[in-house]
Amino acid sequence: MNRYIKDNKIVIHPIINQIKTGQNIKNMREEKGMSVRKLADLMEFESVQAVYNWQNGISLPSIINLKILSELFNKSMDDILVFE
Repeated sequence: MNRYIKDNKIVIHPIINQIKTGQNIKNMREEKGMSVRKLADLMEFESVQAVYNWQNGISLPSIINLKILSELFNKSMDDILVFE
């Protein structure tokens, strides 16, 4: 969590753990029996690189892609994202 003081109050902002979120995406994809290529195709990506980047914690899906993932995996966006 990112914590700081503003107006004499402690403000807490959650931080998304990219590594654990990527592991979630990989696990959910595998639970559905879906290959990386199949997920990339369903997301209408030309290459699989974005999916690998998510799974390896290099990047996070955009909010639109996160919504699509939640529908494909039948999970909430909060179930996909891991906050610290």
